[in-house]
Amino acid sequence: MKRRIKHVTVLGSGIMGSGIAAHFANIGVEVSLLDIVPFELTEAEQKKGLTKDDKAVRNRIASENFEKLKKASPALLYSPKFADRIKVGNFDDDLQKIKNTDWIIEVVVEKLDIKKSVYEKIEQFRKPGTLISSNTSGIPIHFLIEGRSDDFKKYFAGTHFFNPVRYLPLLEIIPTPDTLPEVVEFYMNYGAKFLGKTTVLAKDTPAFIANRIGVFSMMDLLHNVQKLGLTVSEVDKLTGPVIGRPKSATFRTADVVGLDTLVMVANGVRQSGAEANNFNDVFALPSYIQTMMDNKWLGSKTEQGFYKKVKNVEGKSEIHSLNLDTLEYELQGKSSFPTLELTKNIDKPIDRFKVLIGGKDKAGELYRKSLGALFAYVSHKVPEISDEVYKIDDAMRAGFGWENGPFEIWDAVGVQKGIELAKDAGYEVSDWVKNVETFYKVNDEGQSIFVDKNSGEYNKIPGQDAFIILDNIRKNKTLWSNSGASIEDLGDGIINFEIRSKMNSLGGEVLDGLNRAIDLAEKEYDGLVVGNQGTNFSVGANLAMILMMAIEQDWDDLNMAIAYFQKSMMRVRYSSIPVVVAPHGMTLGGGCEMTMHADRVVAAAETYIGLVETGVGVIPGGGGTKELTLRTSREFHSDDVKNNRLREAFMNIAMGKVATSAYEAYDMGILEKGKDIVSVSKHRQIAEAKKVAKLLAEQGYTQPIEQKVKVLGKDALGMFYVGTDQMLTGNFISAHDKKIADKLANVMVGGNLSEPTVVTEQYLLNLERETFLQLCGERKTLERIQYMLQNGKPLRN
Repeated sequence: MKRRIKHVTVLGSGIMGSGIAAHFANIGVEVSLLDIVPFELTEAEQKKGLTKDDKAVRNRIASENFEKLKKASPALLYSPKFADRIKVGNFDDDLQKIKNTDWIIEVVVEKLDIKKSVYEKIEQFRKPGTLISSNTSGIPIHFLIEGRSDDFKKYFAGTHFFNPVRYLPLLEIIPTPDTLPEVVEFYMNYGAKFLGKTTVLAKDTPAFIANRIGVFSMMDLLHNVQKLGLTVSEVDKLTGPVIGRPKSATFRTADVVGLDTLVMVANGVRQSGAEANNFNDVFALPSYIQTMMDNKWLGSKTEQGFYKKVKNVEGKSEIHSLNLDTLEYELQGKSSFPTLELTKNIDKPIDRFKVLIGGKDKAGELYRKSLGALFAYVSHKVPEISDEVYKIDDAMRAGFGWENGPFEIWDAVGVQKGIELAKDAGYEVSDWVKNVETFYKVNDEGQSIFVDKNSGEYNKIPGQDAFIILDNIRKNKTLWSNSGASIEDLGDGIINFEIRSKMNSLGGEVLDGLNRAIDLAEKEYDGLVVGNQGTNFSVGANLAMILMMAIEQDWDDLNMAIAYFQKSMMRVRYSSIPVVVAPHGMTLGGGCEMTMHADRVVAAAETYIGLVETGVGVIPGGGGTKELTLRTSREFHSDDVKNNRLREAFMNIAMGKVATSAYEAYDMGILEKGKDIVSVSKHRQIAEAKKVAKLLAEQGYTQPIEQKVKVLGKDALGMFYVGTDQMLTGNFISAHDKKIADKLANVMVGGNLSEPTVVTEQYLLNLERETFLQLCGERKTLERIQYMLQNGKPLRN
């Protein structure tokens, strides 16, 4: 029988409970968020004359956490409107309603007796066959079901989400021996398909998979930092993005997660008796960690941990780091390592490890020691915590934000070299590794296969039929490539155009590739997907090229370059084959313009998209200004609607607004409701885009006819000028910002027209390009572009 999830009840409204509730709301599920009834009235409640019987009091804990959920930054909800899908309540008054829910998720405090008492109450009202799971991260799952009914046990499992739930894609599924196989399969499939998670089947072992490996790696670093004479900030520099880890690296991550949480997991593993002595010692707390715990220096939650914000003598805030020898906070000094300099021209972190482990300085020594210990440790965790190596790598990528898992890194440095590093670090790897040539390969079908520990044979990683991995097919399916892009055959008559330039910026080589892809698709294929699997879809146009042309006043070439960009975007819209664009991550400026010109968009839910050109002193010049004007004109039903819709579009461009999710992009008019779709799973995005392109072709795709646009002329221009004057007077914008905004307004109303007029798209494109070129001639624009190139963020002045 097909199981449908329409309603979920989350028991416990703290950080994790709220995050889980928000994410179910994100995918359209109704949620009841319940918590305990407060024991006492607050002073504010007493002043209002409330009693313990008032609903506002009884729901206070869940209500307060729900308000925090709505205000969270970064946002837990894809759209503020989705908060309406969550209803709050309390255990005493509302628990009986679980008889009508489809899934009960327990997220109460990590104490076995409390959890078991909640389960006792659940048994009174739960309907047989209802899913029931726990988000516990530290309590063995089999302890939780002691004394429960057979039906409860059959539908129970651990469903361990990671915080923040919206942004960390790992979901560990931990069944018990009593969990029905079909229930385990449901949790795995639902998590992947509907919640967009990387679902990993974990064994009921201490800390499961990700926390077991991640905390070992962190604890090993905590021991090594003093031995090597490194500082807190130096270790974070060495263990962050340079090796494909989050910017928070090691010590900032500990501060964000909370030192008490790290210590709880480490102590739990150490006390479980699951580790051999040499590994168990790693989970012992260094003396400085114990001092920090005693002092309540737990990180962000106590406003000091390994880092602390302090006021200097001038009253300005500074970030100081903890000196692990003196246990005093000091201003962070700058540090440089020759080893890191050797990797500056290596783009992918996975390709840097061979260089990093050869370093002759402290950095190289740290990499050798930490990787050696990690390799040895994970080798012994198969089959203890997982029977397959890929599950460990999946868990570390999705749960800790590592770009590559430990076995992938081991492959990158070489299996035998990794064995040597482990030995030099004082460890022996497990015997099964010693005859392994490589942990992963790609088969002839472009699918990833992994080595089986027992047989030494290679097996296909399951679930790959639902997605396309461009890295795997590129070798055999590439039809054409240049320095910034490539074209791959996705099969079934659909090809893919992949942007592969630095930061996926859009320069001449990318546009040449895009036009070549459209030419090829029109002649020999049924449709085209524009998609990549980098960190971001595209950060926009190649600013360095624009700056060089503007400085040299090479206006003819710059004019031709912008015209070529516009023509390329119009080809995306008006080719004879369907073009489906698949944006994700940062999709800014030109990346947004390309998206807006697609026949269909399959956007990842986590797409941060917008027209941001005003931040560097220009307006969108690749058809973005034209396109939002065109879309707005479709809604011109009355004067009020005309002005409001045009004003909204104008403000989105003028303020460089970026949608914080694909759903917010609908509200901004960048994505179109009823046409464009959202994929909650980034892994499935290219495959879904291919299906959409194929369906459009099969339905008899016909090349669109260019559209006419109604513009409002000078009457509307006056409205914009009044607004920008007020913003300048109120010091909300600078004089140069006003100049940019006024020129933008001039384009969006159609220029020097005395009355509302119907114009062609090309008319607006010409206005857009002319204005872009004018602004490139401004000194302040050149300053802004230079600042952006040097600092990676726009200058507002």
